[in-house]
Amino acid sequence: MLTLEDWLAFFERGGYVVVLILAVSCIMWSLIVERYWFITYSSRAHDRRMVEAWLKATEHSREWLRKAMLIEQHSLLQQFMPTIKVLTAILPLMGLFGTVTGMIKTFDAITLFGTGNIRGMAAGISEAMLTTMAGLVTALSGMYFISELQERVIAAEHRLASQLTNGDSDNEEAFDG
Repeated sequence: MLTLEDWLAFFERGGYVVVLILAVSCIMWSLIVERYWFITYSSRAHDRRMVEAWLKATEHSREWLRKAMLIEQHSLLQQFMPTIKVLTAILPLMGLFGTVTGMIKTFDAITLFGTGNIRGMAAGISEAMLTTMAGLVTALSGMYFISELQERVIAAEHRLASQLTNGDSDNEEAFDG
């Protein structure tokens, strides 16, 4: 199991770019968790209220109201999704930036001491590899979860569209699954 000292050594070897990657990935993960919470709990209560309002509407206004409700739900479900996608796309680029800064340190060590300073060269190469790995791992995890969230969004949109077409507000299964 990794200790606090292991983590501190990891961040020290990775340099400031690893800290930036950690900060961006924390923001990304906060938004991902928020979206899961919203889709799983908050949106279902909102959907119930929309179906109840739709059932109370007159026949003439139902189609217009249905379209407006579907647009509102889509907007609510898609909130933060573009931000998560952008953060996921930025993370490997930040890893690449860390690779460049690590290689610059390696070349600086070679310039100052020649190829005889293996420790100086290894520090730069280590930084380059750690930042690349950190950027790619966080981006890959973000890509998986953004894809899974999109599937949940589509399912939630279809569920509400079905409810607003059928007018079946008593069917709790539509909101449970």
